[in-house]
Amino acid sequence: MPLPLNPALPDTLSPPVMEARRWLAETPLPAGMDLMNLSQAAPVDPPPEAMRQAMAQAVLMDPSIHLYSTVLGLPSLREALAGRMETIYRSPVRAEQVGLTSGCNQAFCAAVATLAGPGDEIILPTPWYFNHAMWLTLTNIRPVPLPTGKDLHPSVAHCETLITPRTRAIALVSPNNPAGVEYPADLLREFAKLAARHGLALIVDETYRDFHTQSGPPHDLFADPDWQDVFIHLYSFSKAYRLTGHRVGAIATSPARLAQIEKFLDCTTICVSGPGQMAALWGLQNLTDWLAKERVEILKRRAAMTDVINGLAGWDLLGCGAYFAYVRHPLDLPAPEAAREILARSGVLMLPGTMFRPANDPAGLSELRIAFANANSDRIDQLGQRLRNLT
Repeated sequence: MPLPLNPALPDTLSPPVMEARRWLAETPLPAGMDLMNLSQAAPVDPPPEAMRQAMAQAVLMDPSIHLYSTVLGLPSLREALAGRMETIYRSPVRAEQVGLTSGCNQAFCAAVATLAGPGDEIILPTPWYFNHAMWLTLTNIRPVPLPTGKDLHPSVAHCETLITPRTRAIALVSPNNPAGVEYPADLLREFAKLAARHGLALIVDETYRDFHTQSGPPHDLFADPDWQDVFIHLYSFSKAYRLTGHRVGAIATSPARLAQIEKFLDCTTICVSGPGQMAALWGLQNLTDWLAKERVEILKRRAAMTDVINGLAGWDLLGCGAYFAYVRHPLDLPAPEAAREILARSGVLMLPGTMFRPANDPAGLSELRIAFANANSDRIDQLGQRLRNLT
């Protein structure tokens, strides 16, 4: 007799990036053509050499780096991150309002764990970040899809029609994964007002904040002296300092909510890895100029991607920014088959839009996500040639 299985697991989407890796094993690449893997947003380059040297020295010489830290993170890192947030958002943020998590995905899971339980609902704009929808399904919380307009921005008015007595939060990602679009500050402010009117939380995942096209504050939500009563901010060091394998994320909310989040963290990872926290702190202290140059390069790649897709007959660029372009493809195939056809004929791996929408949403059948951050401008030009040769 088989062992019991939580029924929520079969109902949860399988990890899309792992599914795409299986395609690689099953699909021979075109002769003489190398793989162009545009399926995942994770940086493929290691952290800067100076950071790696500092990490190596700490691993050798600092015994405390191998021990548990406090559950909510090193006080020095929480203080430094709060200071950086004050600089970016030009508003006061206190260290006791900031906690560290094992990546930004865990920050989302921890926030949701304090807000909702089985049978509750959280509103997610579509196309949505699949890990957010996966976690909600896995915990028997209903992800409520909020369709977006032609600009892929969600509507506050439409969102309000979806609120029910079971709604607990609205979760946004800006700059967006998968669509790349940035939500304007006034749109985020209106969502905060909507959430406040209905006694909901507004979760904003800003994993890609460091690659925003806007040089000033991306929003003014922290300027509200009562921001912590509504707004929950999520952040990741993975993209900023190429620390994906070290799993360092952050969450900003009220100290009272962090006390509840501490319970969640203590039952999962207990604390963020010591080398990861050390690296994040070192990055905040030493890599401001380096990160600014990284942003300039990403924006250059964004411009190249925009030019390439706009120059392809039949392709429609729906959104582009930070790490992602979201497109409508011209192939007479559903997106999953189109993605595999493109891989087989052009050696380009990207993810189908069906992975970013509910199973019954037909819009995903014509959409693809291109994670271009690891491709330089020359490589993006090569992408254009390969896609052009498809038709």
